[in-house]
Parts: sequence; C-alpha cells; structure tokens
Amino acid sequence: MKRLNITKTVIVVIFSVISSMSIGQVKYHAKDDLNLLVSGTSTLHDWDMKEAKGECNAVFTLNPAGAITGLTSLSLVVPAEGLKSEHSGMDKNAYKALKTSENPNISYSLTSATVADGVIKCQGKLTIAGFTQNTDLVANYKINADKSITVTGKKNISMKDFKMEPPTFMMGTIKTGNDIVLKFDVSLRK
Repeated sequence: MKRLNITKTVIVVIFSVISSMSIGQVKYHAKDDLNLLVSGTSTLHDWDMKEAKGECNAVFTLNPAGAITGLTSLSLVVPAEGLKSEHSGMDKNAYKALKTSENPNISYSLTSATVADGVIKCQGKLTIAGFTQNTDLVANYKINADKSITVTGKKNISMKDFKMEPPTFMMGTIKTGNDIVLKFDVSLRK
C-alpha cells in the first residue's frame, strides 16, 4: 500500500512539473504591417522591391516565464502585386514573371520548426508564381517589452526553382539575375 502511494505521488509530481513548464499555445498575428524586401541584380543596376501588405499568423508555445519554447503553426500570405519598386515598368515585368494574373499571392506554410536561443528554424512550403517548393527558413526572434514578437531574417531564392523566367527589359537588352534575396522584418502581436 505504501508503494502505491509513493507511485501516485511521483506521478502527480511529474505531471505538475510538465504542466508548469508550458503555459500553452498563444496566437500571434500581423496584418498590413510586414516589412519585406526583395533584392536582385540586373545588367544595368541592382534593384529592390518592397512589400508592406499581407497577413502572417503564428502559434507559439510559451513557458510560464513568457519565453518561446516552440512554433506550431505559421502562415504568411502577401499579394504579389503589392511588391513595388521605384519603376512601374519594372513592376509590370516582375508581375508578369510572377504570373500574378493566375497566382495573385505569394505564400509560406509551416510544416515543422525548432526554436532555441533566439533562432527559429522552419521547414515549410513556399509558393511563388503558382509553384510550391519545400523550403527551409532561418529567422531570429525577439520578444519586445509590449509582448509582441519581432521576427527577422533573409532567404536566398532562385527564380528558376519556382519555374520563373528572370524578367528582361528593353527588348531583352537588360536582364535580371536569376537569384534574389528576400529579407523580412515582421512584428507579431497577440
């Protein structure tokens, strides 16, 4: 009888410790406050396109101290035609390459993630120009004083991996490079 009581006590203590280690999953959100920058090269000059529109939803697991212990869900959707450069002609060619008439959005959907020491390592599905590719993504995160979470990072992307033809201008005399860099800085709030 004594052994049974000790076993019950140990089980209760173990469950108490486990439940105190995590306060659960908390939903975070950002809408039309995304800072995305797509950068590339061309035979004429380097170029940038910026995006602020879009929506990001994430579910983080937090411990009682408010520290992030996991990321269980993440989705990002941005309108492709929200990407803007300083040149409307360049924008039109970029939208053509992105096939925006058939595929108006660029999206990312998380399949798995690990979180440690201010770094999130994600695996997910990135869809650009209607083509989806399994993509890894590494980002840094910071919990701000107002409990919002800022996530920053960058990802090198090959247009050809997404079945896109790098845009050309002036009847093909100016060509963009195949490789682009996506930089992001997103503040997520409860």
